[in-house]
Order: sequence, then C-alpha cells, then structure tokens
Amino acid sequence: MIFARWRARRASRALIEQLRGEIVAASRRPALYEALEAPDRIDGRFELLTLHVGLVLRRLVSSGGLGHEIAQDLVNTVFLHFDDTLREMALSDVSVSKRLKVMKEAFYGRNTAYAAALDSGSRAELATALARNVYGAAGGAPRAAELADYVAALDAALAGTSLEDFTMGRFRFPEGPITPGG
Repeated sequence: MIFARWRARRASRALIEQLRGEIVAASRRPALYEALEAPDRIDGRFELLTLHVGLVLRRLVSSGGLGHEIAQDLVNTVFLHFDDTLREMALSDVSVSKRLKVMKEAFYGRNTAYAAALDSGSRAELATALARNVYGAAGGAPRAAELADYVAALDAALAGTSLEDFTMGRFRFPEGPITPGG
C-alpha cells in the first residue's frame, strides 16, 4: 500500500516536471524574442513563462476533476522553481518571500487579464494587456498585436488537447504561428 502511493506520487512528480519542461521550452522559443521582440531579460522571460503556464492552467481547469489537481500541482512546482531561482541569486529568506509575493500577484493578475480577453474574444484587449505586461508599454507596443495572435492560436490549440494527453505524459506544447510583422 505504501509503495503503491509512493509510486503514484513519483509518477505524478514526473508528469508535472514533464509539463513544466514543455512550458519552459515554449516560453523560451527564440522567435518570441527575435520576431516578436519580447524583452530577453529576466522580467521578459518571467512574463512569457507566466503567459504559457497560464494558458496550460486555463486548459487544465476547464477540464475539471483531475485537471484541477494537475493544475494545482503545476502551479506549486512553478513557484517552487521561482523560489529556487531567487535563492540561487543569493537573496535572503525575507527578500525571497517578498519577491515571491509580488510574483504571485503578477502571475495571477496577468493570467486573469489574459483569460478575460480570450474569453471575450477581444484581440485588442489581449494586445493591450500583453503590451502592458510583456513589453512594459502601457500605450501599446509594435509587436503586441502579433503576440496576441500567437496567444490566441495557442489557446485554441490547447482547447483541443485532451486531459488524457496531459495525464499520460503525451502533452507537447503546440507550435503557435510566429511571424515577424512589417
């Protein structure tokens, strides 16, 4: 009995790490930084990771049941990774705690804004949120509309991903179209 639980927990950790790895790889696609000109700095990478995690969480939560559990495990793993990263930067416990709180608020705030824009179908609203968060440009950014197209395409592709693909470790982040604008 104990060994069965241990094996299930170990399999669950492996599944969550596989999902996190797929998300990290997608958020670090060179075309995001080259063609769409996302800032290739720690804050820009945080923004794109937050965006990609949020899209996967959106799909998992919409699946209900086991999807909620996987989503929670994924969030926990992502924030443990953030914690580890901050500690590797030699920050004190107090600094790590304060930064994690700010990161948590940013993570949930951004994904709430992105979800609202995706749910409403408003590409302009999504582009505005992306310009503000990813590009740091409240008045708009040259590539924000293209990034919004990319995000909407990923969201649509993820909507067709079955919960079974997630639970069986077959999830691969879909390739969203990234085209440089003129």
